[in-house]
Amino acid sequence: MSIIESALEKLRRAGVPAGAPGAPVRRAAGGAAAAAAAVAAVAPPPAPERPSKSITVDLPALRRAGYLPEEKLDRRFVEHYRRIKRPLVEQALAGGADAHLILVSSALPGDGKTFTSINLALSMARERDVSVLLIDADISRARISDVFGLREEPGLVGALTDGTLDVESLVVGTDIPGFEILPAGRSVENDTELLASARMSQLFARLGASNLRRLVVIDAAPLLAASEGRVLLPIAGQVVLVVRAGATPQRAVMDSVALVDKNKLRGLVLNQAHPSSGEGSYGYLGYSGYGTSDDERAGAR
Repeated sequence: MSIIESALEKLRRAGVPAGAPGAPVRRAAGGAAAAAAAVAAVAPPPAPERPSKSITVDLPALRRAGYLPEEKLDRRFVEHYRRIKRPLVEQALAGGADAHLILVSSALPGDGKTFTSINLALSMARERDVSVLLIDADISRARISDVFGLREEPGLVGALTDGTLDVESLVVGTDIPGFEILPAGRSVENDTELLASARMSQLFARLGASNLRRLVVIDAAPLLAASEGRVLLPIAGQVVLVVRAGATPQRAVMDSVALVDKNKLRGLVLNQAHPSSGEGSYGYLGYSGYGTSDDERAGAR
């Protein structure tokens, strides 16, 4: 017996004629609602929209610019970033929507946080069960946008200044499965105020909740060099700080750590470190990393 037939039978038992005033409306509404609920219970969630624009990632160009390790070091760096990403991925899948928002920053410019953001995002894209969106939120420098050839594309700033824009429509797909980019867009004078606005929180919530299998890696400005990075800290669910081995002053490391909610801080990535330099000397994750002189000249932060 169908849902509608069952409802009619209950009406008959209650002594309500099938043609009684109002009865057809009640039957139709009740049956439709029940049917919709039944369908919703078994229907899979809608697939996320595919980006309207897509690019081919030029890996050799990234390598030449210093944003990927030398080919002979690829295998070692694959393992480094597996170690870095594993707790982040596990926390994201176990936590709420905000845990999907992973902010990468540093104390000072030149520490290699953009190098780390790119390699962390590419490593996460290798995962079978998740995808990754890399956001260029260092909008005054926009190194992510530059290195991927997206400097002139609309992006985060456009979504912040135009409330009618759906931020998902500005996401750029790539030929790397599971890897997408949100460019910075054109910089404006009130960058910090835009990033600190309620609109920014709404956009991040949208990006983090629209696809629960998507991880969002946010390349933010250095915490001690600009206020842009600091205003994003409350929005992110996880935070990773990059430290340049032998270069970042210990005081700067401690000051940047003090700015981060300890419940969100997942650790420090020790960049440009060698095994003999003592991995983990700053504590936390204690990962060793990599960054070439080209990376520093390119202004990666």
